[in-house]
Amino acid sequence: MSDKEIVNSNETPILKDVVKGAFGSSTSAGDTSGFGGLVTTIQAAPSAQKPYGSYFDEIADALEKALPSQKVTFEQAIERVVVQVDQLTFMVRKEHLKAVAQVLRDDPTLRFEMCMGVAGAHWPKEKDRELHAIYPFVSITNNRRVLLEVVTPENNPHIPSITDIYPSNNWHERETYDFFGIIFDGHPSLTRIEMPDDWVGFPQRKDYPLGGIPVEYKGAVIPAPDNRRSYSG
Repeated sequence: MSDKEIVNSNETPILKDVVKGAFGSSTSAGDTSGFGGLVTTIQAAPSAQKPYGSYFDEIADALEKALPSQKVTFEQAIERVVVQVDQLTFMVRKEHLKAVAQVLRDDPTLRFEMCMGVAGAHWPKEKDRELHAIYPFVSITNNRRVLLEVVTPENNPHIPSITDIYPSNNWHERETYDFFGIIFDGHPSLTRIEMPDDWVGFPQRKDYPLGGIPVEYKGAVIPAPDNRRSYSG
């Protein structure tokens, strides 16, 4: 992350993790990519300060003006604002996610008609903030985009569902639950969507063990990753 990617911030970038190998595996299987010596420092952008640039200030101002209609202020709902690589992200406190989503959709100035889904992320070293849910929104009317990001701890992985506001998020929330174990409270049918119903664990968490299950394809059996060659160089 270069300084040019951060807009109007005096804060130090937040260290999220130091990843070794191509995939950052911390399991007993080790790195099987051949890039075991690769070390990558991952940083999160610090909070941005106004002016944010582009149309971002207009979105922030409209959101601040409209949120009291949901009986919450901008400062109560928004933990911080990040502007990085030409993207505006509001870090939203999870108890106010539905209020922010409602305003994004319904306010005539904002009019974010579409939520394009929700993606998960797992940062095990962020104590009490290990699980992240990222929501991309699109305004067709205004040709604008914005991201909401919500964090929750592993030991209480609950985030409110927004399917009653954006019904198209139904399958996306199920997928994020399936792979990351985030429980979307209020979802009409929060079940696994890709893994078998009796699957144990959440495969896209960084502490999920690699290997253990061979892959069968057209009569051939491919060994599980923990039984393949391991590279340490």
